[in-house]
Amino acid sequence: MLSKNQLGFLYMFLSICAFSLMDLIVKWSVDYPIGQVLFFRGFFGIIFYFFIIPKERFHNFYKTQRPGLHALRCGSGLVALIAIFIALRQLPLATVVSISFAAPIFTTILSIFLLNEKVGIFRWLAVIIGFVGILIITEPGITELNIYYIFPIIFCLGLSYVAITIRQLSTTEPVWLISFYFSLAITLLSFLTIPQGWVMPTLNHFILLSLIGIFGGVANLWLSQSYKFSEVSLVTPLKYLALVFAIIFGYFIWDEIPTFKTLMGALLVIFSTLIIFKREIYKKKIITSRSINE
Repeated sequence: MLSKNQLGFLYMFLSICAFSLMDLIVKWSVDYPIGQVLFFRGFFGIIFYFFIIPKERFHNFYKTQRPGLHALRCGSGLVALIAIFIALRQLPLATVVSISFAAPIFTTILSIFLLNEKVGIFRWLAVIIGFVGILIITEPGITELNIYYIFPIIFCLGLSYVAITIRQLSTTEPVWLISFYFSLAITLLSFLTIPQGWVMPTLNHFILLSLIGIFGGVANLWLSQSYKFSEVSLVTPLKYLALVFAIIFGYFIWDEIPTFKTLMGALLVIFSTLIIFKREIYKKKIITSRSINE
């Protein structure tokens, strides 16, 4: 029998594996239009969530009292998803994953303006370190005027706003409903791209494209389960295994070898996000102890 922390680690590891495999297939799908890939991500994500909707909610599972906030979450999520799909197709896998680790840095900045949170010296120091890491990673892209380096940063910005809206929605909405509306939004957006031309996939390719939605769906569920069973500070460092997977996949499939600058920048970004997570946990403990004493 596994303990709660062990279950948390297991779910986080499974989530990382699923996200990594989804990224791998998205990078492979370069011969298919992005809109078509979005369809598979959204449609098969919807199918997955129907299996986890509680029986008592089947008759009104779609009801929500916060449609506006769902719309903002879906809009920012779509921007992030399209940006990361473009980045995965145009940049080395390890580079995209390294920059994507910077999402908590942007979340910290946005929380100041959107949630009126106070950010102390340690988190500001982490933000600065993280930005230095991003500059180190993207420096070749800037010197060569490679516009595609901007897309992982757009992904981080979109994902940061997603994190804030989910934080607000999760106080009243179940996780599966938040994810369902996002998958639905992806599917509806993908239909608008049909006039631009879709490619008829072979059976093998159809299965692989379908796995984008399935892996995306189970990855989000496993991530939520990980945070349910274990403290965020304990399981979050496991996320950086995604960089190891990206280096392995990139090397053996696309002959991509991460540069020294990419690895150094990634280390700085990882270090900065770890500082942010540690300060978040410390701040929650302070707030909890004060509420108990009061």
